[in-house]
Amino acid sequence: MITTRNPATGEELDRYEELTRHEIETKLATATDAFGEWRLSTIERRTELLEKLAETYEANEEKLARQATLEMGKTIASARSEVQKCAKLFRHYAQEGAPMLEPLSWQLGDGGRAEGRWLPQGPVLAVMPWNFPYWQVVRFLAPTILAGNVGLLKHASIVQGTAALMEEMMIEAGAPEGVFQNLAISSDPVADILADERVIAATVTGSEGAGRAVAQQCGKYLKKVVLELGGSDPFVVMPSADMEEAVEQAVKARIQNTGQSCICGKRMIVHADIYDDFLDRFSAAMKDVTAGDPFEDDTDMGPLSSQEQLDTVLDQLKTAQDEGAKLLFGGEPTDGPGAYISAGILTDVPLDSETAKEEIFGPVAQLYRAEDIDDAIRIANAIPFGLGSSVWTNDDEERERFVRDIEAGMTAVNQFLASAPEAPFGGVKRSGHGRELARFGLHEFMNLKTVMVPG
Repeated sequence: MITTRNPATGEELDRYEELTRHEIETKLATATDAFGEWRLSTIERRTELLEKLAETYEANEEKLARQATLEMGKTIASARSEVQKCAKLFRHYAQEGAPMLEPLSWQLGDGGRAEGRWLPQGPVLAVMPWNFPYWQVVRFLAPTILAGNVGLLKHASIVQGTAALMEEMMIEAGAPEGVFQNLAISSDPVADILADERVIAATVTGSEGAGRAVAQQCGKYLKKVVLELGGSDPFVVMPSADMEEAVEQAVKARIQNTGQSCICGKRMIVHADIYDDFLDRFSAAMKDVTAGDPFEDDTDMGPLSSQEQLDTVLDQLKTAQDEGAKLLFGGEPTDGPGAYISAGILTDVPLDSETAKEEIFGPVAQLYRAEDIDDAIRIANAIPFGLGSSVWTNDDEERERFVRDIEAGMTAVNQFLASAPEAPFGGVKRSGHGRELARFGLHEFMNLKTVMVPG
């Protein structure tokens, strides 16, 4: 039985029966049958469905947003924005996707010619997290539809109602049966699903542990896997930066989604010449942040996603202090019901500590002093992760150094790092491999078939 709870109150929301082994088999058979037909559908039919999905999400924005807020505590304003962003992604592939699937052509040295055809391959399993319960799935789902593949979703248990709604949206948009199915299951059956020859690949967004488990199983059966496993992104501020804007965006990075975002800056690395000024401004702004009812439009941040997540963050903060870090303020659970925590700042985190190398998935920033650009890059790279990064400088040479030398899949310059349909998304090191979004996400699970033809 899967039970969902409202993290703002601790109250039970709903219960969902887990699929039996027989029901999972039925889902796999349905996906296989659906692929047999969907792979032959025209590009026009696929883009028509994507456009209809965009309209369906827009028409159901409030319903979808309320479900996400109820189940994982994000503010209603954030939930609405997430639904809108999903509609934008569906529409992007609907309007821009067809040229991405056009055949390629190469002239061969012997006078012959070769073509490259993008062909679908089959059912893809997505193992998805709770923090952006619609967006994370749609990043996989939209290109899956356009490619002619079909999708199976194993969503985080705490957002099972959200997962069910996504399947409902597919039906409402007129998708053929089996093109997308929600699997109401725990993690236990995932290994057997991946072992099934009908499932051709997997994509995972989530913890390093989840990614490792899925990757090992995919490796065992020689199946492709795309991994987006989070990180502890550096947010570097240099003396030439616009201090006011850098502080404002640093606060946004730490409180967006109550600090539960993979690509928002978590480690603020500030040049020594401006460190004290930044700390004063950043501290004042973070102390002004309040946690409250996520259904109020003016709430800064809601609760963490669950009591379990709150306990995890509190344990991490205790470990940080045991390792020598200083918790300047915040990082405390609030009185009353719900998984609420106050925004805070850690300083003096030893670079060789467990805390320095782990992602704190909550509204607590780590603040580091860098003596110069070389030191800033050294601190930025002193972790096993490499998803995103944000650098604040108006010096062109510094900008190019950061872009070249920070070990990350993405770098934002003088702006808040955010994903966009038009740009590839993904990381390096233990943040995973493969890319989502743009044409690169579309092609990840397609067969680029080489066709030799007469010249």
